[in-house]
Amino acid sequence: MTVQPIYHRIVDLVQAEGVDTLFGIPDPSFFGLFIEAERRGMNIVSPHHEQSSTHTADGYYRMTGKPVVLCMNKGPGVANVAAGASFLLKENVPAVFIMANRQRYYEQKVKRGKMQYMSQPPLFANAVKYTGIIEYPQQTDEIFQEAFRVAQSGVPGPTYIEFPLNLLGAKFDLPPPPPASRYRLVHQRADAQSLAEARTLLENAKAPVLLLGQGGFVMRMHDALAELAGKLACPILNSNAVEAVLPGMDDRTFPYSSPEGGQIAAQSDVVLAIGTELGEPLNYGKGHSWKEGNDTRKWIYVERDPTAIGVNRPIDVPLVGDLRDIVPQLNEALAGVKRDLPAGLPAWTKARDAAKQALVDSVPNTSMPVHPGQVAIEATRVLPEDTIMVRDGGGASMWASALVQFTPRDSMWSSNWGAIGNGISMAMGAQMAVGDKRRVVLLTGDSAFMFHISELETAVRKKLPIICVVWVDHAWGLEAASYKANFGENTPTPEARWSQEVRFDKTAESFGAHGEYVEKAEDIAPAVERALASGKPAVIHVECDPMAMSTFANVPGFSEFRHWYGEDDDFLGVPGVAPDGAAGSGSGY
Repeated sequence: MTVQPIYHRIVDLVQAEGVDTLFGIPDPSFFGLFIEAERRGMNIVSPHHEQSSTHTADGYYRMTGKPVVLCMNKGPGVANVAAGASFLLKENVPAVFIMANRQRYYEQKVKRGKMQYMSQPPLFANAVKYTGIIEYPQQTDEIFQEAFRVAQSGVPGPTYIEFPLNLLGAKFDLPPPPPASRYRLVHQRADAQSLAEARTLLENAKAPVLLLGQGGFVMRMHDALAELAGKLACPILNSNAVEAVLPGMDDRTFPYSSPEGGQIAAQSDVVLAIGTELGEPLNYGKGHSWKEGNDTRKWIYVERDPTAIGVNRPIDVPLVGDLRDIVPQLNEALAGVKRDLPAGLPAWTKARDAAKQALVDSVPNTSMPVHPGQVAIEATRVLPEDTIMVRDGGGASMWASALVQFTPRDSMWSSNWGAIGNGISMAMGAQMAVGDKRRVVLLTGDSAFMFHISELETAVRKKLPIICVVWVDHAWGLEAASYKANFGENTPTPEARWSQEVRFDKTAESFGAHGEYVEKAEDIAPAVERALASGKPAVIHVECDPMAMSTFANVPGFSEFRHWYGEDDDFLGVPGVAPDGAAGSGSGY
């Protein structure tokens, strides 16, 4: 054993969990930690705002499946990340926050006017799964281990460790930390009886369906899930969180929120749900398409949290455990099962492809002004097939989702929290995870892009060649549409529009990134190709038709999107009823 300072011990503890990256802004609380972590080959990622670090960590997690660690500076730094902690909680990210604070005696100090101090844990009462305050050095190991244990147990989520400054001088004379398997559950397998019941249901099913959520992709289970899908020989329904398609499963994968997806859900007699909360966007597995057709279908649910079973809907066969363990168990259990693809599959696939082609054909192909649908078509048709897709924003994001011209194997957006502004940071995290093996594209509206535009400098500094395609209408486009839907076409739209002088290409260049400015549809693809060739972080500023961006008319998937809110009387607040004296009837679209 060797005597070591506390920050060396903290590096030992996070490395025991396989963590290789720390996210946070340099501060005296973490100088020693960052120096030691970097000496050991870890990556230190410093954003320009604490909230952005959570989005970057999220993107990194989604491409690695590993927990993330974030180091936050005392006082205002910790306060700045409160919104990010809520984001990680809602997006189910196993994150451990190391929150610096001043010496513990300030907690009960009566004098007022304390600099950079407040009691921090109450800010996170509803945003973290566990709070541990290290009051004495000998608590360090157990609090870190508990934080990692809770973050990765049940539904993944963030945890909070408070690291007071009075600990900076602490020394340790301890053996190396044990591996994670010695202090927490690292494997969680389903029981044999439930597996046997699942096999019986699936083997005898006439119309089974595999319902996939983002969890299967985040856990990097693509190949094992594709094997399972092959054994089941059934349609795959992607939850609304997922746009990626398992390898080799293009012909049988459908969005749940599509006409074909609705038909498949309605006629199914056994549903195997993996990696999803069965939340509102899936109508809790009970409403919308599920209440049509077969009302006696059976549900098999792979879920880590036993308290989630039966909450949103009754479950016939719960497979409680980690999908990383259970999917291989299912593949083994289904060995020898022979099934044929359903006879109706070619018709569903043909209808799906025809609907997309019809949407492509419906997009105006005028050179100027550029229609938002043209941005999606032209920008994505020249991207590499293995590009990781990140979406952000409102209308731009919906056009991108509907008209992407390649089949993503990995994709991400804020599907649970419904936030915007996270895209650029999330794209950076994804690019960090894959290095130079794949490219990452961000498809975003201008309003969302401006939230954390300063992170372009971080992308340049960390040599992350993300491609940012920005739909620019100089407005909160869908908010302008919502004004009109509620108060009539000629209503004022206070603060929904901004300066026409904004130029993201020039902003990108000022940070050292590659910039492109596009006004004509035919120039989009060449701009993307130049951006790819530059090898730098790149921003393609595309001036879009502001009228097409500020209406709900023809926005792909918008009517289905309104069904994501699971309660029958919830209509998203749009269109509503105009108050007395307002213009228009509010009848909307």
